[in-house]
Amino acid sequence: MNIAIIGVGAGIGLESVDQALEKGHNVTALSTKTDHIPDHPNLIKINGSATSPVDLKKAIEDSDAVLITVGTKNKKATTLFSDIAETLIKVSRELNFSSSVLIITGFGAGESKNYLSFFMRTVISLFLKDQYINKTEMEELITKSNLRWEIIRPGMLTNGNATSTYKVLSGLQKGMKVGKISRADVADFLVDEAENQRFIHQYVALSN
Repeated sequence: MNIAIIGVGAGIGLESVDQALEKGHNVTALSTKTDHIPDHPNLIKINGSATSPVDLKKAIEDSDAVLITVGTKNKKATTLFSDIAETLIKVSRELNFSSSVLIITGFGAGESKNYLSFFMRTVISLFLKDQYINKTEMEELITKSNLRWEIIRPGMLTNGNATSTYKVLSGLQKGMKVGKISRADVADFLVDEAENQRFIHQYVALSN
């Protein structure tokens, strides 16, 4: 299948590119910098921005699934995530786009903030508050759109190896525990979900 991966500079996006190619998919990768990604006969690299309608349209047209894996190290107030959502909705409308769109936010965005552990609530409050405010805005924009969306909320990300033994938690439940998960395992879920599309119009939490 044709998979577009948006935000492949590092982390989950780069892992997703590697895993999708290993499984034989055709991948279009969009990032502000793609030179570090090895060439591959099934890979199209686009240097551009996820907030550019021209770049995003080029990346997602003709794709069977889109993975939005953009992150930022900026701890200050940002509109990056909501800007991406607005651009995606605009472009999808122009393309009459009907394929699935899997979007990474984080456990702690939206209503999931009420289910955080004390430790994670403290970490987000101290270091990631502005990011999560904007990730919540992103979720609200996406879920009110006509996209075939899935919102994926991983727990605290690590650089560990893929285990394929992680938990997939659909819905929010009192007492639920969402802890650490490797970026490689998140990528494993994304590629598998692009293939099978079991959670359309659902919020999914991921944890080891």
